Amino acid sequence: MDEEPNPSVELSTNGVGPWRGELPSDPRYDRELLARGDSRNVIDRYRYWTIEAIVADLDETRHPFHVAIENWQHDMNIGSIVRSANAFGAESVHIIGRRRWNKRGAMVTDRYQHVLQHPDVAAFVTWAREHELPIVAIDNVPGSVRIETWPMPERCVLLFGQEGPGLSAEALAAADATVEITQFGSTRSINASAAAAVAMHAWVTQHVEF
Repeated sequence: MDEEPNPSVELSTNGVGPWRGELPSDPRYDRELLARGDSRNVIDRYRYWTIEAIVADLDETRHPFHVAIENWQHDMNIGSIVRSANAFGAESVHIIGRRRWNKRGAMVTDRYQHVLQHPDVAAFVTWAREHELPIVAIDNVPGSVRIETWPMPERCVLLFGQEGPGLSAEALAAADATVEITQFGSTRSINASAAAAVAMHAWVTQHVEF
């Protein structure tokens, strides 16, 4: 049986150093990482694994919800939303509009997350319809329903807009439902990446058994 890394090192917040002991024969391990150490922001299970092996393993357990984000103003929140999508096990992330987006907030989680790009809302809607996925817009606009009491579809796309203006009129018109996160303070809206995390967690609480 292959030797496991030193537990005290594995728990380090700074990653792990070079592999100690006999090298594992499992092909999922990255030979370079075994030699130099693994400082990536991954859970202990994936220490020293290749990116391809991690993606393949995640593909076995991804949840059947997708995340879509409009990208008309090069929103800085997109990276953080991708990171949350990875944390909550989203099937894929869809960028609508500009292909380029600031990846800093993703903390390289985009390497492990399927990210698709659609040139405009119409193309995204066509994709969603072809895959029979209802579009759930997240925005606090007139007519929206409370996410806390709304039964979310198990298979769906959670659609988010830009920081500030929110979802475009075209996106809202294409949505099968529009839900809002209930707020109790003086601010009109919460940060886009925070809203995305709340919405994804709401899906998890309804559809994942612990």
